[in-house]
Amino acid sequence: MKSIIYILIFLIGCMGFGQNGLLFEQANDLYNKGDFEDAITKYEAIIGSGEHSAALYFNLANAHYKLNHIAPSIYYYEKALQLDPNDKEINNNIAFARNMTIDAIDKIPDVGFSKFSKTITNWLTFDNWAKLSVLLMVLFVIFYLVYYFNYGTTQKRLSFIMAMTFLIASGCAIALAYNNYALVKNDQPAIVFAKESLVKSEPNLRSSESFKLHEGTKVQILDTVDNWKKIKLADGKTGWIPKADIKALNSIDL
Repeated sequence: MKSIIYILIFLIGCMGFGQNGLLFEQANDLYNKGDFEDAITKYEAIIGSGEHSAALYFNLANAHYKLNHIAPSIYYYEKALQLDPNDKEINNNIAFARNMTIDAIDKIPDVGFSKFSKTITNWLTFDNWAKLSVLLMVLFVIFYLVYYFNYGTTQKRLSFIMAMTFLIASGCAIALAYNNYALVKNDQPAIVFAKESLVKSEPNLRSSESFKLHEGTKVQILDTVDNWKKIKLADGKTGWIPKADIKALNSIDL
């Protein structure tokens, strides 16, 4: 009975994949004909079925860009970059889309130890840092056993130094793994979708206006209170914006 269920699930999955492939081809054909609205509808239907890929988001962003939809085009280019950050076409096209935005925000560059720390932390993913720490711990155990059972002075000293080196390295890998996890967890980017949004000093309409933002601007979400989101800009400014005015990039909703 279970085998029949598994076969049915497999067949349904194959049918869904084939249908999405057909929709993708139809959407691309509509895009090439200049029918961008219908192309967008079909791309969104594929995403709505649960399929996500850099190519899908990239094509959807291109269709929005052709219609001068600033926020959606930047949003989906960003989604494509999350899946394929080194793709040259995506990076080139998002640069053009960003030129359509109004807000000019200077990013505060990382310098000194902060820059060095982020570079090292992002060298590997959380999972890979964890795997490396386990490997280094295994090497520590091996060299410690060599040290414990060896009676030669030189070999004993050398194996002890190697064991301690791998132990320290394993500890560093664990620390970097958790640091990488924290960076990823705290990275909550979003795109402003409102034509113009008033950013408040507090999460209520009665508070004073801190600054204005316009569609397409990228922000970081720091906190949530009711229907308000606390955001931070690349230049360090913070404020509260209505939840409905932005769209989180880590969300898979359309």
